Amino acid sequence: MATADSRRTLLRQAHLPTQWTMADLQAHLGGIPANRIRLYPPPGYATEADVLEIEDREDRLCELEDGILVEKPMGWYESILAILVAYKISSYLEDHDLGQVLGADGSLKILPRTVKIPDVSFVSWARFPKERLGRRPIPELIPDLVVEVLSDPNTKKEMAMKLDRYFKAGVKLVWYIDPESRSASAFTSSSEFVHVEESGELDGGDVLPGFALSLTWLFERADRQSGPTVD
Repeated sequence: MATADSRRTLLRQAHLPTQWTMADLQAHLGGIPANRIRLYPPPGYATEADVLEIEDREDRLCELEDGILVEKPMGWYESILAILVAYKISSYLEDHDLGQVLGADGSLKILPRTVKIPDVSFVSWARFPKERLGRRPIPELIPDLVVEVLSDPNTKKEMAMKLDRYFKAGVKLVWYIDPESRSASAFTSSSEFVHVEESGELDGGDVLPGFALSLTWLFERADRQSGPTVD
């Protein structure tokens, strides 16, 4: 049977304060709903292998934050938006051979004990290692561009913390797309951003030179629920 001292030692190894409650854990993760926090493996002990195991067993996507498994929310409408963004970037890359675009299940280890799953990400050729990655499930790759489509369970603090993580890792550009307000924000640092209304465009900047994504096109295309009328 584990003693009190041995339990405290395990908690220290997990890099979590021994006096923490569930409320402290939620606050640490940006005030997210408790039903997104997995308690097994115990918070602080989860690894990339656990991310993969849950996806295989339950078909659920979890990110890893400080050794804590956090379920990633994604609805059908958010999925449509992400696919459309990835389609536009992929089309651009056909004429501008700059790198690879990843979809909504592209898990990436961006920092120690940290795995993120952007809805869309772009990785330039310069960031790929010289050796072939093969089919490593969670490669240590830092995207140049990250795209996140906001969902109802996301909190402002959670998304602000994600920005800090992304830019600390070396991401150059982050787009947050908000289906509720039909707008977006383009971040070049955790504190510098441009807000884009529905009538505007997201600019690829130095990451994707000359690329522009019309939000009007994006939301109108995502809103379609029927094909063209045939007489």
